[in-house]
Amino acid sequence: MEKQLFTSAHEITPLTMAIISSRDEGGKSISYILEEKIEYISNNSPSKLIDEACKFFGSSLKGRQEGTRDVCGLTHKVPVSIDPASGMYFFPTYSPTSPKCSWIAHSHVDRISRTDEGRTEILFKNGKEVNLDVSYGSILNQIRRTAQFRFLLDNRIKYIKNQLEFEPF
Repeated sequence: MEKQLFTSAHEITPLTMAIISSRDEGGKSISYILEEKIEYISNNSPSKLIDEACKFFGSSLKGRQEGTRDVCGLTHKVPVSIDPASGMYFFPTYSPTSPKCSWIAHSHVDRISRTDEGRTEILFKNGKEVNLDVSYGSILNQIRRTAQFRFLLDNRIKYIKNQLEFEPF
């Protein structure tokens, strides 16, 4: 897989599978951006990249988090919908304020498994794998919470669309 270095914000797209937190040689927070066919390195933290992606679609990470809380009542490590129209739902592996926080695209996850070291391996639909220092139970919980959020938000959007189809202007 090809790797490219970007020193500024990288656009998160429906092809983005994960934004993995790491550190450079000097200890500064950086991100590995995994896409379906290419990997990028950014000098920005994963949560900064998610915030920039939310802003591109007219909100912010904080605004999307507040929206998730309103839709389904979640209060901690909430998943966000960067753009529901294109299916861009991401969940954090830790609190978004933590330098250890990575973000995973819900729609790209194929399955997860425990490792012998107490870590979790995520297998993506394209066959790519990542091994994270997060418990299996925590990742499973985040996947389920994101699925519930997607379901509730999608139902709201469908309801509005159906109302518009039957309302005369």
